[in-house]
Amino acid sequence: MNNINSSNDDEREFNEISQHVQSFNRLLTVATSSIQLYYEKYLFRQPCMDSKQSGEVWVREILDGHESRCMINFRMSRTVFTSLLRVLETRYNLQSSRNIFTLEMLGIFLYMLGHGASVSQARERFQRSGATISRYFTIMLEKVSQLAINIIAPDDYYFSSIPEQIRNDSRYMPHFKDCIGAIDGTHISAILPPNEQIPYIGRKGVPTQNIMAVCDFNMCFTFVVAGWEGTAHDTRIFLEAIRDPELKFPPSTKWKILSR
Repeated sequence: MNNINSSNDDEREFNEISQHVQSFNRLLTVATSSIQLYYEKYLFRQPCMDSKQSGEVWVREILDGHESRCMINFRMSRTVFTSLLRVLETRYNLQSSRNIFTLEMLGIFLYMLGHGASVSQARERFQRSGATISRYFTIMLEKVSQLAINIIAPDDYYFSSIPEQIRNDSRYMPHFKDCIGAIDGTHISAILPPNEQIPYIGRKGVPTQNIMAVCDFNMCFTFVVAGWEGTAHDTRIFLEAIRDPELKFPPSTKWKILSR
């Protein structure tokens, strides 16, 4: 009887030791995994942006390369790129930051506009974080918007003279002597969150902005208003443009509206 009790005690003790060993092994496995995860995440992180060709190096390479490369990537020639950059720096106070030069800021802006690139695509191309891409795109948009207000305007704001294209053509003069340009609208695709798309989906069947523009007889834009929903009627946009003094629509003392 004593032998049986002793055997049971030994078996119970063995089971308890086995359970402790198993618990210790599980704890050791969790601890090892945690240490490995911490090491990989915080001590031995592989950088995401590890390309040897940084954004600034790439932009300079484009500007120093064949003319067609600048047209393909930035949708403008080297001369226009450098002139635009100089204007933004001297007149609109565009400044380099501690980590990025104005050259790269403009490159990011034009690359995203010219290719419809997302933040993640620009992040990979310029080897910058998404926050950096978004921040400097916003800065460039503000500067270019200020520039647009000044350059998208008539050369002669009060239209004191008759355009030579009208004055020197007997087919138009004197019937169109008060004509100062042409107005038309266009729909540009808009990318919006799903819950905001409905007002922008018009006859095109996809979200768009309805943009109204005015150009003169030299085919230069003199007025542009953007941002209207795709469902907005052209007449509504036109009436709002002439009623809102902040939009600086050309003076209405000489223009006439000709329906097509």
